[in-house]
Amino acid sequence: MSTVRRRAHVGGFTLIEVLVALTIAAVALMASVRATTALRIGSADLRDRGLAQWSAENRLAQIRITNEFPALGRRQYDCSQAGRALVCVDEVFATPNRFFRRVQVSVLDRDGHRLARLIGFATQGI
Repeated sequence: MSTVRRRAHVGGFTLIEVLVALTIAAVALMASVRATTALRIGSADLRDRGLAQWSAENRLAQIRITNEFPALGRRQYDCSQAGRALVCVDEVFATPNRFFRRVQVSVLDRDGHRLARLIGFATQGI
């Protein structure tokens, strides 16, 4: 009888308690992996959009600095940044004032998704 009482007082976890604890730990780990993946994807997207914004700003600055008066129409060219393949598309539109042109620069990824768009104006010396 004393042996039975001694075993009853010995501390420890039951198999059910261990399984419940492992289940809780597994759910917490899965949630943290999901959150980390979402942060990584969001960070990569933000980086790509930042690079695209720089490419568009570079093109508008180039037009301004060189006093370029671009021809009307659409032009597409490579404007990769930091090893990221990007395609810039310039669309030049006429304005009511013949000395001004509206320049819209769109930056696309290789799949054709627009990452950035900037609009500026080019002037012709009077």
